Parts: sequence; C-alpha cells; structure tokens
Amino acid sequence: MSVDIGAQLKRVREMNKLSQRELAKRAGVTNSTISLIEQNRVSPSVSSLKKVLEGIPISLADFFTMDLTEKKQVFFESKELPDLGTKDIAYYLLAFNRPDRAMSVIHEVHQPGSDTGVEMLKHSGEEGGVVIKGEIELTVDEDVKILKQGDGYYFDSLLPHRFRNLTEEVCELITANTPPV
Repeated sequence: MSVDIGAQLKRVREMNKLSQRELAKRAGVTNSTISLIEQNRVSPSVSSLKKVLEGIPISLADFFTMDLTEKKQVFFESKELPDLGTKDIAYYLLAFNRPDRAMSVIHEVHQPGSDTGVEMLKHSGEEGGVVIKGEIELTVDEDVKILKQGDGYYFDSLLPHRFRNLTEEVCELITANTPPV
C-alpha cells in the first residue's frame, strides 16, 4: 500500500492543530518546505521527513502506520468559529474547515445600526434563519419585514435581499445557506 506522504502530513499536522508556519518553526525548516511536501511537489528524504515529524512530535513508524481515516469533527466550541464578518456584523461560521460542507451554518451578530449594504445581496441557493435575540429588518425582493426573537425566514437567495438592525440593541441570528457561500 502506497502512502500519500503530503496528504498524510497535512492530516497529522491538522490533527495536532498546527499551522504550516508553526510546524516549520518547530521542525527548524522553512514554511515552503512544509507546503511543498504537503502538495507532493517534493519528496522528502527519510531523514528530512523524520526532522519534520519531530516537530509534531510523531515517529516515522506511527506516521506510516496510523489509521488516519478522517473522522469528521462533530462538535465545535464557540472559540473554534472564525468571524468572517465586518466591523458591524460578525459571522461566526460553523465547521469552516470541513471541505465537503453542503451548507453554511452561521451565528450572526448584528450591531445597532448595522446594514448589509444599500446594494442588495444576491447569490445562488437558499437561505433561512431564526432571530435568537433582538430584531432585524429583512428585505427580500419587494417585501420588508421586522423580525423579532423567535421569528424566522427562508427564501431563494437569488432574490435581492438586505438585513438591517434599526434598533439600539444587538441582534443575533442563527442562519443557514446552501450551497455554502
């Protein structure tokens, strides 16, 4: 059985929650060395690979024999949700590192006065959500509605839409869209 060294190194590195930069620093090699190995653009010698693996740390034997069939993460702590938002709107994306996501689930936090913009949003797919705190004005095509705690929405994302927090209170939503955009 042949081992894809690049893919194996990336999985082991990610399992240990190390960036390429951190692993390179620990192993005493350049960032580009780690990147090239993971892309299978260079084939490291046994001694070079051993040096890289010492930065994890993992032995050569364990590296080649460990079963790394990827068990997908199921639970996520709030600190693991990156904020992909702006100054006024936080978008905490669930499972951002899952390459095969079929949807995006987001915890949105809209500050008072926040607005997704005068230019209406439009993209492929569908989206829906529930207000969990505060209230938000949602415009979908020609329809405008103030949604309050417990209210929800679901629409075709090709329809022009806009979110605005017209209140002095923070508004929080849990939203989902598919495909993930």
